[in-house]
Amino acid sequence: MASMAVMSRPLGTSTTSTTPSLRARLKLDDGDHDQSPNCWDSLLQLHACSAEVILFFVNGETYLGPGCCQAIRVIGHQCWPEMFGSLGFTTEEGDVLQGYCDAAAHMINSPPPSPSPPSVSPNKIMQPENLVP
Repeated sequence: MASMAVMSRPLGTSTTSTTPSLRARLKLDDGDHDQSPNCWDSLLQLHACSAEVILFFVNGETYLGPGCCQAIRVIGHQCWPEMFGSLGFTTEEGDVLQGYCDAAAHMINSPPPSPSPPSVSPNKIMQPENLVP
């Protein structure tokens, strides 16, 4: 049997000058590490909640848990928005996921509306049994 040795090129080099290196695309460069340290954790979290995402689309569920939405927001805004396509989602489905989770985060971070005063029916006040002697 003949054996063959294959040499690979370093991850930091690029095949063309306009295409970023794999290290840069995966956010592994030192400068990118500080910007998005949660990219890999978020990808694992998205994998863990994949059943939740599938039910969201297939059964029309209108709920994604906060952990799942956090992963979707981090991936979509800080890491690899095109990753949704790699996971089998269309661009539109990726947009729907991000839109849903962005809206959910906005609702969580918004102060609740102030309660309105209780309404009292004038008919109830005028009833004889409600009058105090």
